[in-house]
Amino acid sequence: MSQQNLEALDVGAIREEYPILQREFSGEQLVYLDNAATTQTPDPVVDAMSDYYREYNANVHRGIHHLSQEASIAYEEAHDRVAEFIGASGGREEIVFTKNTTEAENLVAYSWGLNELGPGDEIVLTEMEHHASLVTWQQIGKRTGAEVKYIRIDEDGRLDMDHASEIITDDTAMVSAVHVSNTLGTVNPVSDLVDIAHDHDALAFIDGAQAVPNRPVDVAAIDADFYAFSGHKMAGPTGIGALYGKKSILEDMQPYLYGGGMIRKVTFEDSTWDDLPWKFEPGTPQIAEAVGLVAAIDYLEEIGMERIEAHEEELARYAYEQLDAEPGIEIYGPEPGPERGGLVGFNLESVHAHDLASIMNDHAVAIRAGDHCTQPLHDKLGVAASARASFYIYNTKAEIDKLVAAIDDARQLFA
Repeated sequence: MSQQNLEALDVGAIREEYPILQREFSGEQLVYLDNAATTQTPDPVVDAMSDYYREYNANVHRGIHHLSQEASIAYEEAHDRVAEFIGASGGREEIVFTKNTTEAENLVAYSWGLNELGPGDEIVLTEMEHHASLVTWQQIGKRTGAEVKYIRIDEDGRLDMDHASEIITDDTAMVSAVHVSNTLGTVNPVSDLVDIAHDHDALAFIDGAQAVPNRPVDVAAIDADFYAFSGHKMAGPTGIGALYGKKSILEDMQPYLYGGGMIRKVTFEDSTWDDLPWKFEPGTPQIAEAVGLVAAIDYLEEIGMERIEAHEEELARYAYEQLDAEPGIEIYGPEPGPERGGLVGFNLESVHAHDLASIMNDHAVAIRAGDHCTQPLHDKLGVAASARASFYIYNTKAEIDKLVAAIDDARQLFA
């Protein structure tokens, strides 16, 4: 079904499940446009986590009593639900819970990278990488002697795939790329990148933090070796993310965090590790957060991921067109369409992004300003910072109109 034929979201009904959106500041109702950083959490997710704490709060994998058994089942089945949601055919064994996408990147970098990389190896990233990927692999390169290389972006903020084909070589061991840029909004052709990596026997890690929340994702179809995302960007709780990894690769990797819950046998001399995914989840895990993540997945799937994607694309198109019609606005990234996700990064001439965000706040409009954890990308764009408005299922065109009106006030203030 084409996006044009998808039934529109009932945004009014959706907003009723987010009491925080009714807050007012200085007499104006909150307009929350900072969803690329963190989405708001609906009542069904909050209720699911409250039910856990009220009804079956206990540690997992360590108790015979009823509460522990109930908590253990919920926590283990959460892995199954995540696997189903993103199309991981190996089930729970291919899903490792982490704190967030950043920790997932570090898990692979330390467990796989430190053991597999050395001088003569190459790590290929993109120029639009989030620091979660860029800094992590940069530092692993320094520690192992592997060379880090970057796929260029063109003037429209798209990946130069010809350049990708040139710099991914037989010496490349890992290609790590963001699925959707958190600064440019660019939706990258990740399947093509994975194919190029695999043609050279390299592994591929895809950062899906800005993709899983707002579009259907099938890791089997993408064929990524690793794929990661965060719960707090998809109507779920903070403090939990997920790493998908192909079972055969995860089995060969050694854990980099140690302690209780991830071992099979311990002696004074040595230790052996538990089965997947538990060998990568030491200590008391994020039980309540896993319950909340499942509730968020159920909530989003009930709405429909295709409808969510269509709604975000419509809002991004509207915001782009409204901002593009304003004088003195520079917008970053591709034009509206399937190659742009639900955010718009921009700057207002002669107004620093932080000043602009402050004025937005005076109008109860919440946006993000700064380098968005993409300092090298901002250097390439020739700006110190940018403003970013990012959208989700509860946002409306009327809220974008309020954003534009507040920008007009900022322009007059700095005239």
